[in-house]
Amino acid sequence: MANIEKRQTSEGISYRVKVRLKGFPSQTATFERLTDAKKWAQNTESAIREGRYFKTSEARKHTLEELIDRYINNVLPQKPKSIASQKPQLEWWKEQLGAYTLADITPALIVEQRDKLFNTPKTNNEPRCAATVNRFLAAISHAFSVACNEWGWIENSPISKVSKLKEPRGRVRFLSDEERKTLLNACGKSKHPYLNTIVIMALSTGMRQGEILNLTWDCVDLQKKKITLHDTKNGERRVVHIAGHVETLLRAINRTRNINTNLLFPADKPQKGKPGQKPVYKPMHFRKSWEKILLDCKIEDFHFHDLRHSAASYLAMNGASLAEIAEVLGHKTLQMVKRYAHLSEAHTAGVVERMNQKIFG
Repeated sequence: MANIEKRQTSEGISYRVKVRLKGFPSQTATFERLTDAKKWAQNTESAIREGRYFKTSEARKHTLEELIDRYINNVLPQKPKSIASQKPQLEWWKEQLGAYTLADITPALIVEQRDKLFNTPKTNNEPRCAATVNRFLAAISHAFSVACNEWGWIENSPISKVSKLKEPRGRVRFLSDEERKTLLNACGKSKHPYLNTIVIMALSTGMRQGEILNLTWDCVDLQKKKITLHDTKNGERRVVHIAGHVETLLRAINRTRNINTNLLFPADKPQKGKPGQKPVYKPMHFRKSWEKILLDCKIEDFHFHDLRHSAASYLAMNGASLAEIAEVLGHKTLQMVKRYAHLSEAHTAGVVERMNQKIFG
């Protein structure tokens, strides 16, 4: 039952509504017009009886801006690797929809902003790719999930009904035999102290650039010929086996290593630390030397990350299964390595042929 109380204040007349239904907490609201008060009372009573009201009442107390601010302050610090990329993405969502209450954030509204982002060129006027837009969706999706599952601000995430944009097939660019010989020959002659070792390590192990540059000697076991990566992209520890030429190069670096830092590939000079603290060494920069070599070798459309693709491709062409490639690269599922499936067709055909030969003679 609803009770409407007329109030006279210094600011004018207002109408205070109280809705009380047995078994539910009372709900109150104040309006300047009687018609608005009656409408709210009627809608609220209906919503409570139908079980709709309390699912949205909390969502009307908070805006998307509040959700994003709380997420950035309390949740994002728990994902240090994601701060640099996700904070600007979340700030973009706040700028677009921050003033809306969570109850008013609908899938249609999210889709509208998704398409707006996709159709807006980047600052350099290049078109925005679908993968970038999907990263924006992923960032706000997790924020909504936390608000739903942990904070109780919303009943369901509006992102659950929003489709991701279709992304093109993963890039597979690997060095041909001729390109590989040319590149390694140029790296071997480079004046950069570590470029040759870094490139060979990426090509022979499939390690990511960040994994290589941040390597420390306590992670390297030359006796057992392995490297243990404690901080990887998927958050799981990974063991990388080293053999052949890369092992020889690492042993040579170890003999002449800088004893003032634990990094395998430190910069020439340390950065000045705070007063009273020792100077800190950062990983060596090699981008200019790398780009110059690619230019000199006339190797086009090739990035450092493509060395990882090259390593995976060589594994596939030498008979490694997709599961083995995933294990070497550190992928949790086979989805990311399916792009190399066509390269292992000969190996797969051989497996089938051997199976048939054994069974049918």
